[in-house]
Amino acid sequence: MSDLREEVRERYAEAARAVKDGMAASDWGTSSCCDPADGLGVVLYDSAERAELPDEAVLASLGCGNPTAVAELHEGETVLDLGSGGGIDVLLSVKRVGPPGRVYGLDMTDEMLELARRNAAEAGATNVEFLKGYIEEVPLPDGSVDVIISNCVINLSTDKPRVFAEMHRVLRSGGRVGVSDVVARDDLSPEQRAERGSYVGCIAGALSFQEYERGLADAGFVDIAIEPTHAEADGMYGAIVRARKP
Repeated sequence: MSDLREEVRERYAEAARAVKDGMAASDWGTSSCCDPADGLGVVLYDSAERAELPDEAVLASLGCGNPTAVAELHEGETVLDLGSGGGIDVLLSVKRVGPPGRVYGLDMTDEMLELARRNAAEAGATNVEFLKGYIEEVPLPDGSVDVIISNCVINLSTDKPRVFAEMHRVLRSGGRVGVSDVVARDDLSPEQRAERGSYVGCIAGALSFQEYERGLADAGFVDIAIEPTHAEADGMYGAIVRARKP
């Protein structure tokens, strides 16, 4: 395991422990992709959605968007959440795909997986499965899911081409991507991105808009659209990323 991957794993493990102690994960250290003062990990979910979820699922939210709101999930679909954390997006997806559907949550952190499974049990969600693994090595067969979602996790990977290739592999033909991520302005160098924030904090690892689009296209995706939604730092944006496998 690389030093950076281990640093990310430990940060999120500590965030899961904080939730177990009754704290919001975004209040702990620098785990969140967002400034905790902005509260974007939680406020982008409407109050009705939050009210239907276990408290710990909401407290564990560390993302900068609400991918389930942009993925346009339908009843009966199979969904994969990359970097599922405490399970908030998995549990919201279950409500959209209904009993005929299925949702997988993938995470590398034992503490987050334990938290997510506990939240799923509390919510009474039975058509979910949380898998331990890496987003660069998805433990699912080829062509096994209809939709991939993710909430500000892809930018944590140091091998994004491999992540995009795995996304393409596990999607069925016609499958789609609807993720939230942090994206950099095209004129910012990697060094400038690093100046604006840490890799674990989701800034230094962010791709530019052009790099993101090119990476998805090289993996075989079409109909790629990247829409900035809010500023994270100077020249860095929370964004919605959509794409489709032909």
